[in-house]
Amino acid sequence: MKRNWDDIEAIILSPYACKSKDTKGRRFADTRKDLRTEFQRDRDRIIHSKAFRRLKHKTQVFITPEGDHYRTRLTHTLEVSQIARTIARGLGLNEDLTESIALGHDLGHTPFGHAGETVLDRIHPEGFRHNEQSLRVVDWLEDGKGLNLTWEVRDGILNHTGPNKPFTLEGQVVKIADRIAYINHDIDDAIRGKVLTYDDLPKELMLILGSSHSERISAMVHDMIRNSEGKEEISLSGEITQAMNELRKFMFQYVYISSDAKKEEEKAKRIVEAVYLHYLTHPELLHKEYHNQIQDNNIHRTVCDFVAGMTDRYIITLYKKIVIPDPWLIV
Repeated sequence: MKRNWDDIEAIILSPYACKSKDTKGRRFADTRKDLRTEFQRDRDRIIHSKAFRRLKHKTQVFITPEGDHYRTRLTHTLEVSQIARTIARGLGLNEDLTESIALGHDLGHTPFGHAGETVLDRIHPEGFRHNEQSLRVVDWLEDGKGLNLTWEVRDGILNHTGPNKPFTLEGQVVKIADRIAYINHDIDDAIRGKVLTYDDLPKELMLILGSSHSERISAMVHDMIRNSEGKEEISLSGEITQAMNELRKFMFQYVYISSDAKKEEEKAKRIVEAVYLHYLTHPELLHKEYHNQIQDNNIHRTVCDFVAGMTDRYIITLYKKIVIPDPWLIV
């Protein structure tokens, strides 16, 4: 059956697509027979991981929002996956590889989203980047041994953000799909949270990209397919790229840096720093699975991994235990 899938990929996929049979392999040899292709196996390993499940309780933009319809890191991941798969299908690329990269790209994100990332980058001696932490999760941290993913998925996860370009076109699709997803759903959440109104959005950009959430995503997706078809590189057209960058600048100015969406951010940063410093000085309180890691790495690296993996609500629970005397913790 697996050999048939390889034959099917050879027929239906673009010459520029990464075929499963051409994978550069895994970090550790895995010769088990399977009905799935190598990239389908990666997708399933990510979906069944604890790190993936924790994304549902990690902040996207709004910290502790009042309402059930705001994005979390998990719903963001799913939106990126669907946008990326649509683009991959339109270009004849490998949807399984695209989906695997998209589903794993944010596994290393901290509690409280970029607020937590900012704190760990400042106080951790090695600095902190969530894309590097995502790779660390799939290579080492999940179940203490990692997921042993293929080279192509690992490359896409590591390079989904930052200056480096993913090696595969599927990874390049995810890199742009990530930006398409977060810019548009963050606008949606900002309007829902009354940080913005529709009338606040730059009208000249709406004329280019579209007046609604679905219109903007559709415009970007169709542009990306038209501009990348038959090429060895994935990109948007110059006009859409410029409009998208201007819209991103607008979001930084009015939402990401200073707005009601960020009113709880300083509290969140203090929580992350306090918990990090507490376990740094009390390593004996770390979960047992982290004790051996201290010997293999160092205390700073181990505490950083511990804190980065926490959900918003879990780190808040630990913070309360640290700062509030036990007799005062009334259930």
